[in-house]
Amino acid sequence: MRRIKEWARAIRRDVIALWLAARDPRTPWYAKALAVAIAAYALSPIDLIPDFIPVLGLLDEAILLPLAILLAVRLIPARQMAEHRLAATRIEQRPVSRTAAAFIIGLWLLGVIGLLWWWLGG
Repeated sequence: MRRIKEWARAIRRDVIALWLAARDPRTPWYAKALAVAIAAYALSPIDLIPDFIPVLGLLDEAILLPLAILLAVRLIPARQMAEHRLAATRIEQRPVSRTAAAFIIGLWLLGVIGLLWWWLGG
C-alpha cells in the first residue's frame, strides 16, 4: 500500500513538473507540446471519460495518463526535469487547468450534438 501511495505522489509531482517544464523556454517544442497537453488534462477538474463509466472511467487515470506522463518526462532533458521536480515539491497548491476543462466540455458537447444528429437521421 505504501508503494502505491508513493507512486501516486510521484505522478502528482511529475504532472506539476510537466506544467512547469511546458513554460520553460529550454524545453524542446515537441516535449513542450506534449507536456502542455498532459498537464492540462491531468490538472483539469473534469475527466474526458467520467469515472462512473465502468472500466473505461478509470482506464485513463490508471493506465493512459501515467504512460503519457512517462513519455513526456523522457522527452525533457534529465537535468531540467530534475529542476522542475524539485520546484514541484515546493508548490503548495495544485494548479487547475480551466482551459482544459472548457475544452473537455466542448468535446462532450460536440459528441452529444453528433449523436443527436445521427439519431435524428442527419
